[in-house]
Amino acid sequence: MEPDAITRRLAAILCADVQGYSRLMGADEEGTLRELKACHELMSGLIGAHRGRVVNAPGDSVLAEFPSVVDAVSCAAAIQDALERRAQGLPQDRRMAFRIGVNLGDVMVQGEAIYGDGVNVAARLESLAPGNGICISGAAWEQVAGKLNLRFEDLGEHQVKNIARPVRVYRVLREGEGVQSPAAVPGAGGGRADAPPGQPAIAVLPFQNMSGDPEQEYFSDGITEDIITDLSRLPGLVVIARNSTFTYKGKPVDVRRIGREFGVTHVLEGSVRRAGTRVRVTAQLVAAATGHHLWAERFDRDFEDIFALQDEITRRIVAALDVKMLRGEQAFAWRRLLHRPEALDAYYCGLDLVNRITREANAQAARCFEDVCRLEPESPLGWIGMAWTHLSASRYGWSESSAESLERAAALARTALELDEACADAHALLGYHHLVSGRHEEAIAAGERSVALNPNHADNAANLACSYAVSGRPAQAIELLRRAMRLSPIHPTWYLNVLGFAHFLRGEHEEAERVLRRALAREPGYSDCRLILAAALHARGETDAARREAREVLRHDPAFTLSNVETSLSIVKDGALVARLLGTLRELGLA
Repeated sequence: MEPDAITRRLAAILCADVQGYSRLMGADEEGTLRELKACHELMSGLIGAHRGRVVNAPGDSVLAEFPSVVDAVSCAAAIQDALERRAQGLPQDRRMAFRIGVNLGDVMVQGEAIYGDGVNVAARLESLAPGNGICISGAAWEQVAGKLNLRFEDLGEHQVKNIARPVRVYRVLREGEGVQSPAAVPGAGGGRADAPPGQPAIAVLPFQNMSGDPEQEYFSDGITEDIITDLSRLPGLVVIARNSTFTYKGKPVDVRRIGREFGVTHVLEGSVRRAGTRVRVTAQLVAAATGHHLWAERFDRDFEDIFALQDEITRRIVAALDVKMLRGEQAFAWRRLLHRPEALDAYYCGLDLVNRITREANAQAARCFEDVCRLEPESPLGWIGMAWTHLSASRYGWSESSAESLERAAALARTALELDEACADAHALLGYHHLVSGRHEEAIAAGERSVALNPNHADNAANLACSYAVSGRPAQAIELLRRAMRLSPIHPTWYLNVLGFAHFLRGEHEEAERVLRRALAREPGYSDCRLILAAALHARGETDAARREAREVLRHDPAFTLSNVETSLSIVKDGALVARLLGTLRELGLA
């Protein structure tokens, strides 16, 4: 074979570099180079021990290839463990935090060098990884899932530079780390401490509609949502949010994979068949680690008995998981807020429609919730359902006056609270209303009440975190957002926007950049994220990079003006901070 001949092969690629390397070099060039050499030697030894080879190690980077993805990911974990042990003897400001990316892909080989998209994807994954962290591609995950004593967080699909198709990204979770570590909830009835090791955590998958009628889909979804809501009120249990578990709707399910991705101990799955006045529900509680069934049962009931059926399923789960109940919690968790089956049917239909997030579905949902109010005017559920539809109309511009729609939503939430002070969603909605009205302390009080009432509602926790961030309490915002991300591993991008802003407020500009780039990989046109990213880069003295991000804002939105930013920043309590931020954006060429 000619020396310069190019061949192709499938390989597992590992890319690594040092987070904040320029800062370390600026502080101590000689010391940094000595430490880098020692780290490279350590990594080279581990790469060889895992049947890999170092292809190249320019500057602070390392490129290696392996014949097996299992070897590559195992090696990446071993490297991070070894580097962590080594760093324990160093001052905090001298420790090197390596980021590692692993991909399985086709590479071009010329001599000892390797090229191609297989390498490029690994490099992009490395840039998405946190310091001391590992990100792998979906192709790599498919090969290692269930073969290593590691857990993974699914970060979703990312559009990465110079790669045509989106890349599925998984983060490797270190020992003792959850999908996102649950954090204490400040101010919520004294707060709830981090979930201790061994605390049960459950994912309730969408129950299958077995009725043979697609029009009954809303009913099986409603049963699922009610069970999630009942379980979510129990502080002794971690419950994954509906938005995450419903991504598995209609898909084949591997319970052990779900356990790893969501960081849960148990999974509940089942089916619903409704025919006339009869309902059949099957439910199975499964241990996520083994796939073994803890119990499985079929329930046949008249439709009028649907409330008792839901209570029975919840009791069985609580007993099987040995969730310890405090006095009064059981009655609170299983209290029914609707009593007439036709009202429940209308409520389920409204939930299904409001979750579609379209103007037409929102209008239909409003009519369903109006029916609930007519049938059971003493229940808060119809009123808070109507409030949701007015809030959606305000947020998405579906009404003639967004301000009037928001005021109407707040009024309906107050009606719900008059009927039931323990309506967590009503407190959360009022918290949002207070925030956009500039009443920060009232927003925080309402948000804290909502989280205390429903400790497992991810969106309510994230909304409270937003109130903390813009009220000058970013540390509490970061803690609470981590908890929200634990409860909703497949979380919306706005969680990352608030988290990045909170890190920016704390002066943690590198971490802000990491979080905001994750958000922009999902939604490149998310202007708020890119503006804060530009400000973070500017604060680090990277003016050229900041200007590039400012130009990207204009490329994605040619009609962009700073007046829009002033409107969105109007909820920030610190006026001087807002003025400085707007000054920075003007300096970067935005007007």
